[in-house]
Amino acid sequence: MNDQTVTRTYSRYALALLLAVNLLNYIDRQVLYAVFPLIKTDLRLSDTELGLLGSSFMLCYMLSAPFFGRIGDRGNRIHLASLGLATWSLATGLAGFAPGYRTLLTARTVVGIGEASFGTVSPGLLSDFFAKERRGRVLSYFYLAIPVGSALGYLLGGVIGQRLGWHAAFLLVGVPGLLLALPVHFLRDPRKGKGSPADDRSGEPNAFATLARNRSFVIATLAMAAMTFAIGGLSQWIPSFFNRVHHLDVERANTLFGAITVLAGITGTLAGGWLGDRLQKKNSKGYLLISGWGFVIGTPLAVAAIMASSLVTALATIFVAEFFLFFNTGPLNTVLVNVTKPTLRATAFAVNIFFIHALGDAFSPTILGFFSDLWGIRSALLIAPAAIVIAAFFCFFCTPYIDADMRQAGD
Repeated sequence: MNDQTVTRTYSRYALALLLAVNLLNYIDRQVLYAVFPLIKTDLRLSDTELGLLGSSFMLCYMLSAPFFGRIGDRGNRIHLASLGLATWSLATGLAGFAPGYRTLLTARTVVGIGEASFGTVSPGLLSDFFAKERRGRVLSYFYLAIPVGSALGYLLGGVIGQRLGWHAAFLLVGVPGLLLALPVHFLRDPRKGKGSPADDRSGEPNAFATLARNRSFVIATLAMAAMTFAIGGLSQWIPSFFNRVHHLDVERANTLFGAITVLAGITGTLAGGWLGDRLQKKNSKGYLLISGWGFVIGTPLAVAAIMASSLVTALATIFVAEFFLFFNTGPLNTVLVNVTKPTLRATAFAVNIFFIHALGDAFSPTILGFFSDLWGIRSALLIAPAAIVIAAFFCFFCTPYIDADMRQAGD
């Protein structure tokens, strides 16, 4: 990959392949929430038990991440990513054979372990294929998987679940990942043979202490944790909200929400990445400002969507709210890349994954489910916009430290 043309072509291939895998990542993750009403009825579960299905995945995801992060910085990132893909795809398919709640709970925990190994190494791996000034847009393309994959998870889960049952939904969405595991396994590492410090797979002995002293990394992680609390809770409960409050069946609720998420997510993610790169050229705080103002604008719109009595009003405000909330996707992840050294990036994303889920959606589905049992689903969902306000605060609070931390990271 020394030739510039080959490097550019292969970089684009790597982006396409890793984007496809990340799409499956979010399809397999979100399909569970699409079939919540069907599982609730079939297995006779409370909302708290339903929420625990989502939380169990996140608990294993976040607890596994630091372990895989250190392996990723010291060992073969490519093989770790392919093994994770095969593991979570197989576990998703096996959930289709689950006879009861405990078996389904076990399958979802294994999905979390598999996705953690891919999630820790893929952003840093992809960033190594591209120059620093292009990373905002590249990572925005990569994280298009969040809205598109999530929407496809809702759409596929809703349609397949309504027509063939929730078991079939898990079985059918798990198969494609097994087909992509081999191409990922043979992907070339962009750092190999280039004399980069990333060639040294020994990692840094005090990696966690180094990250703890990195103010921009810590504050950006807290912003992402607050955002993850809100988005994780909303994404799991909005289809059920449409089902209960606006009286839509499972297929229609997930189809509408999925379509909105695709349109708002694609446009919002691309707009955030493009605007972030443009503003970053003029202002080193550009990525943080784009993310912070997206949160500020999105918060009241999220409240309006939850409180709307009309289905049309709810759908319209959800679309605009998601558009602005997805602004942060590329910029905040680019901040993490830019303020950490290449030899620390897998560990950095591992630590980030741990904390954004430990403080975020590892418990928010269960918390919202608990308060839904007490207050009703509409009142419970209003907890989420308050967390988005906290995310905005941390974005703006981070701005005084970003310059020094980027200089120290280099690359």
